[in-house]
Amino acid sequence: MDSATYLAGQLAKGFSKALQLRAAKLGFAPGQFPILLELWREEGLTQRQLLDRVDIEQATMANTLARMERDGLVERRLHPSDKRAQLIFLTDKARALEAKATAPAVEADAALFQGFRRFEKELMLEYIRRAIGNARSI
Repeated sequence: MDSATYLAGQLAKGFSKALQLRAAKLGFAPGQFPILLELWREEGLTQRQLLDRVDIEQATMANTLARMERDGLVERRLHPSDKRAQLIFLTDKARALEAKATAPAVEADAALFQGFRRFEKELMLEYIRRAIGNARSI
């Protein structure tokens, strides 16, 4: 229990489970949530840009986007200047989900940090961000 990587994995599982229970009711998978978050922030990204922001494997991104397209959450449009690229846009259905989808994430986050004082949560988040940055440079 003194291993940071083990504990981080357990924390991720806990958050994923809490989010999964809430997201399933809305009709999207937890693995789609990071992509939705990025597209709610900025639409019209290429698959490459999404890959860089979400940091998942190319094949996983392609499969997830295909499922999201099938489920009516995203649509692909040709890039105006790069014929090899497509731009990813949200559908009206996905735009309408934003408030309903982010609320469960906030609830899951609150549940995981229950009993923490505000400064403890802020410190923990700062430490997590720093550890993630370190992990990316390995």
